[in-house]
Amino acid sequence: MSARRLPRRRERGEEGSALVELVWLGLLLLVPLLWIVLSVFEVQRGAYGVSAAARAAGRAYALAPTDAEGERRAEAAARLALADQGIGSAPLRVDISCTPYPNCHSGTSVITVRIRSSVALPVLPAALGAERGRFALDASHTVPIGQYQEIR
Repeated sequence: MSARRLPRRRERGEEGSALVELVWLGLLLLVPLLWIVLSVFEVQRGAYGVSAAARAAGRAYALAPTDAEGERRAEAAARLALADQGIGSAPLRVDISCTPYPNCHSGTSVITVRIRSSVALPVLPAALGAERGRFALDASHTVPIGQYQEIR
């Protein structure tokens, strides 16, 4: 009789352990996977925003009457394009260059606008360097000065 009881105890001792192992393994694998997916979405949103900001800034600069007004309008347009993607508070740097003339609003100048920004990675704990958890993004757009209006 005692030989029969021993196998039953072993079977009872393992009941439910597969469920506990599955839950723990699922949590260990699911949490990092969820973080990776959320981070990819955030970076993709930032990439769309930076690309749209470069196009909007290039157009705003080309339509401005002077270079100084163009720089102001380009930065405002870039900030608005980033805000449309929900990252209006992201750092923004707008660099504008013109070739072959230094005055962008003359002759056959070609304007190149380069936007640099970054997005914060979501739910990054401070122990893993939350203050450094940013993904750098940049985009550029080139506009010939006469594309949107006639230059005299």
